[in-house]
Amino acid sequence: MPELLMPAGNLEKLDYAITYGANAVYFGMVDLSLRSMKTGEIIDEFNVKSAVDLAHKLGAKAYMTANIFAFDEDIDILKNKINLIRDANPDAIIFSDFGILNVLKRELPDIPLHVSTQTNTLNTEAVKFWQDCGITRVILARELSLEQIAKLKKNVPDIELEVFVHGAQCMSFSGRCLLSDYMTQNERKANHGNCAQPCRWNYKLLEETRPGEYYDITEYEKGTTILSPKDLCLIEYLPQLIDVGIDSFKVEGRTKSTYYASCVAKTYRMAIDEYLAKGTFNVEFYKKELLKVRNRGYTTGFFLDKSQKGNYTYAKEPSDIGNTFCVQILAKDEKGFKALIKNNIDVSETYEFVSPKEQFMTKITKIIDEFGNENTKAKTNDIVYLTFEKEPKVFSHSLLRK
Repeated sequence: MPELLMPAGNLEKLDYAITYGANAVYFGMVDLSLRSMKTGEIIDEFNVKSAVDLAHKLGAKAYMTANIFAFDEDIDILKNKINLIRDANPDAIIFSDFGILNVLKRELPDIPLHVSTQTNTLNTEAVKFWQDCGITRVILARELSLEQIAKLKKNVPDIELEVFVHGAQCMSFSGRCLLSDYMTQNERKANHGNCAQPCRWNYKLLEETRPGEYYDITEYEKGTTILSPKDLCLIEYLPQLIDVGIDSFKVEGRTKSTYYASCVAKTYRMAIDEYLAKGTFNVEFYKKELLKVRNRGYTTGFFLDKSQKGNYTYAKEPSDIGNTFCVQILAKDEKGFKALIKNNIDVSETYEFVSPKEQFMTKITKIIDEFGNENTKAKTNDIVYLTFEKEPKVFSHSLLRK
């Protein structure tokens, strides 16, 4: 059975991703990861062991990323954290730098190592090289087609291969980019976990002899995201990847929301399980489910071994795509369902209730604020109590969207 591997940017996302169906999660420690988290209970030296223990308690594996491109000062940071990592004992460590590999093999010989997609592994000889280094899993470059992936698995069947199936893509080759460094005067280094994502910014064309005259290359009123790839989505091709024998299906998104981690995990979990049980699955249903999660438009990237004209352009803004995450259910008592409001809600509207085991449409019949007052609306970040026209059987980890 292939592993569904989900991002865990903080402890809450780790919890939700596993509860919604992930077999494993990956997270980074501060200073060693290619994603610097800004919100939530971030995973750092003080709670990395708690993160691994929580994943294990929930029945999943926990992989730690140490995949920056390291300078000597970064190697020193790693060496100072070796005892913390040893104590946390993750199920594997994901790396991309040879110096980090050397330290990990010497200091933590009992922890399996996974080589990051950042190493641009594209061919059989490269996979064999990593195998000879004692690596247990290779995370393949996203620039490979299905045919090429199948050939690699056939040529080197006795090493685990991991493939990205969903999430944001980088405009550079396997993420090796200096655009953020340049556009932020070297303050936001992409390969040290702090990418400003300038490829997602809005641009207009300016000719230097005509200052103030912006030429029309717009696709919407704010400009155009001419450098920004659409998001990868391979839900339709899970059967082929399963049949090839890929060991792990990876979803990108450590900086994305709890809602994203939950809904994407649930969709891929259901699709994988349905195919394994029936030999087929309702691909159109799952594609529609993924459209409910904020995205930049979807593409198959390089997977079909041919360029897609629309990979880098948009007919509308990314923020217009996907459903709105409105409510996170926290608890239940005699007052109703205690909820954190993520986006404004109104009792006059219908919402979709989503939990790990349920999914249905319902209306909010009552909103009670923290002072006991009944209201018809609630605003973002409010804590309120809700009652529903149709109630869930189990409320834990539940979300509402519209």
